[in-house]
Amino acid sequence: MADALFGDLEAFYGACAQDFGADFLHPVEIYRPFWSLEEQNEWMGKSAEPHYAPYIRRVHQHSRDQALGDPYGGVSLQRSGYVDIPLFLDAAAAYFASFGALRQSAFQLDQVREEAGSVWYEGVKARGLVLCTGLGAHQASRYAVPGFAPVKGEILDLRQQPTLPYIVNRGVFRISLGEDRVRVGSTYTHFDLDEGPTERAKKELLEKLEKLVQGPVDELLAHRYGLRPATKDRKPILGKHPESSGVYILNGLGAKGVSLAPYFSEVLMDFMLEGKEVPKEVNINRFFKYI
Repeated sequence: MADALFGDLEAFYGACAQDFGADFLHPVEIYRPFWSLEEQNEWMGKSAEPHYAPYIRRVHQHSRDQALGDPYGGVSLQRSGYVDIPLFLDAAAAYFASFGALRQSAFQLDQVREEAGSVWYEGVKARGLVLCTGLGAHQASRYAVPGFAPVKGEILDLRQQPTLPYIVNRGVFRISLGEDRVRVGSTYTHFDLDEGPTERAKKELLEKLEKLVQGPVDELLAHRYGLRPATKDRKPILGKHPESSGVYILNGLGAKGVSLAPYFSEVLMDFMLEGKEVPKEVNINRFFKYI
């Protein structure tokens, strides 16, 4: 599965960056510190296995940088990086708007009409409609989707030295954004779903960051939060809604949306256009017991 996922996302975001003319894709190495010699030995063994070898750049047996809390070394992972999501969305909107393929307005679910094998919405007729509405799907008046278990996440933007040329990820991730700015995240909680950032999460992130990087935080620039559309079994939700003949669902990508979206959108497209089965572990039907 990893080979399929990474292959799809590299090709997808690479092609989008070229088509959109925007630099939102940032291939960056990930460094994962070890917590023990046993873990170091485990990764030394993994580095020789064909399944892991394409993703491992190097196993470090000693501390990589004096600023890091990694006395047992760590592993450098390749085929990794991050996507600047706001820039990606803005570039995608501009691209599709340039040839009239984008309508920017509040979507009104009650305006969807199914008729004679077609789906209508505000004068547009289509063979199908794909709903990607996140957490709104489980509260929708029509085409509701059960099975969600929302997860709240919070991140911090800080000023901190050093600016490392790789992502450090252990407990939390730390990404250098340039000009001494770094991003640290993310928390993962099911029990506190209130809107807004929390002091508890800020304290948790700063404490975990202190274990990774031996240096003071010079300034807190931003503290943000979001609710992830995760599911009870932590798997995406795909397929035709059981209560419809032409409405499809792509949802439940949780905290891995950037990684999972290219692959599973293609799975859904193959189902819609070619009739290929959606794998049962991600099929929407698993949450509708009467099917």
